[in-house]
Amino acid sequence: MGGAGVSGVGGSGASGLAELPGLLDHVVVAGPDLAHLVDWFAELTGVRAAAGGAHPTGSANALVALSIAGARGPQYLELIGPDPDRASPELPAVFGIGSRGAAAEPWVHSYAVHPPRIAETVALAHAAGVELGPVRELSRLAPDGTLLEWRLTLGADGQQAARPELPFLIDWGATRHPGESTDPVVELLEFARVEPDPAAAERLERELAALGLGAGVARVLRGEPGEDPGYRLTLRGPSGEAVSLGV
Repeated sequence: MGGAGVSGVGGSGASGLAELPGLLDHVVVAGPDLAHLVDWFAELTGVRAAAGGAHPTGSANALVALSIAGARGPQYLELIGPDPDRASPELPAVFGIGSRGAAAEPWVHSYAVHPPRIAETVALAHAAGVELGPVRELSRLAPDGTLLEWRLTLGADGQQAARPELPFLIDWGATRHPGESTDPVVELLEFARVEPDPAAAERLERELAALGLGAGVARVLRGEPGEDPGYRLTLRGPSGEAVSLGV
């Protein structure tokens, strides 16, 4: 991925809370091997993700709840990779796993937000020329056999986060939110989109504004010339050290 390491961020992280997406549901970190991804994350943060479940797309996930200023809430981190028990040996196409290939290092791919009214947000974006895709119903079984059901937006190609710089939308309905039911927890200090191209940054800001969600989405930072676009994710594990993932 763009980079991962320990930074010198100190304090509680509360001073940056206003800059976190207010409607954040979850952040997606992808990789071509789920077991390796879980080990990689545990080595970086000191937190081992809990097994999630498998998806019909041939992917599977592991989850870590995200706390903000020490408080649990409806947000989490999803580590996603190929389901080791999938029917096809090919890597799944979701979240760029197939296109990046088996040798790729883990990367922060995208994020989801939970707007108050998902259909209205899709319609508002469409009216402004921003296509988030149709809202589809999905489900999977948790390891304990509990059925999880949700609705989310899918891109025109049928994939989640077809444009990863834009959030995809999710609505958990009556299902208990994974961020409130997952045991391992890591503190979220920062999450933002970095765009080094000024024109791309301005376009993205216009598109995000068209969603009508205000500070509910990730802020856009201007990167340095030559820097790769991507997400900046800063977490704090049990050691108290801040760990930066992404660009």
